[in-house]
Amino acid sequence: MSSSEIIPPSGTTSQLLEYPDNRLLIDLCGAYDSHLAAIEKAFGVQIIRRGNQLSVMGEDDAIVRTASILDALYARLEGGRGVEPADVDSLLRMGDSAVGTGVRSGDQIEMPILGGIEIQTRKKRVEPRTAAQKAYVHSLFDNELAFGIGPAGTGKTYLAVAVGVSMFIGGHVDKIILSRPAVEAGEKLGYLPGDMKDKVDPYMQPLYDALNDFLPGKQLAKLLEDKKIEIAPLAFMRGRTLSNAFVVLDEAQNATSMQMKMFLTRLGEGSRMVITGDRTQIDLPRGVASGLQDAERLLKSIPKISFNYFTSKDVVRHPLVAAIIEAYEADTGHA
Repeated sequence: MSSSEIIPPSGTTSQLLEYPDNRLLIDLCGAYDSHLAAIEKAFGVQIIRRGNQLSVMGEDDAIVRTASILDALYARLEGGRGVEPADVDSLLRMGDSAVGTGVRSGDQIEMPILGGIEIQTRKKRVEPRTAAQKAYVHSLFDNELAFGIGPAGTGKTYLAVAVGVSMFIGGHVDKIILSRPAVEAGEKLGYLPGDMKDKVDPYMQPLYDALNDFLPGKQLAKLLEDKKIEIAPLAFMRGRTLSNAFVVLDEAQNATSMQMKMFLTRLGEGSRMVITGDRTQIDLPRGVASGLQDAERLLKSIPKISFNYFTSKDVVRHPLVAAIIEAYEADTGHA
């Protein structure tokens, strides 16, 4: 069908996009055209499918952005990879990330798959879904010491563990060390049942969950047994020099200033460190300063130490999580 047969509403223009492979076009559109519907909602356009063509109607700028998204998704399909709702959401986020990133309306959108920003692990390929995540992943590969600071659900720890697994598989490091402060969330460790491992493992479970996403179960168990991957409370890091390792400190807002200094000075030859945390979820006793806040204040001016920040716009859990975070942020200072 020619573009002349589709009359755009007054005040809008249209562009005809042609995709030669009808089978790929079906996947591009999604079940019941759900992918097209998501793009229409994001950019305020109307997309009409006719044969192997898509007619996009709307404002000029919105049409350009829509075409960029559709072309990127089609290129992904041509490369033999699927397109899921999460992939569409990822590209929409990358294109709708003008706030705080320097991206302006009309800028060329750099798609994560086209930009080569992906992390290869044993079980899956991981791609950043937002501009902040993309910058963070770049930072993890480029810097020996990097901080990821922002609310829950923004992928700080997940992406750090993914990069660690990728670097381990690639032979860039000899081991992975994951740590968290074992802050008692209302229960004293001493009163919990079991030996020390039984007591601290519940605090480490999010790190196990991330590893299980990236490594087959038997291989992960073997690597843990051989101490190629270690998961331990922050207190267990004292006195060690961590060489040729990828080291992640999660929930760093709950490390004291002394613990943070102790941890940072463990950095050994050939190692990389990632510190993640959320300044709004400090569980330390009243009056005890957060080591994350101190580190941010003291180290921000030192070259080769990267600080990366996330907002509710980067939340990749359920959409309600972002809304909840924004509601609490808006209420700060009114309680």
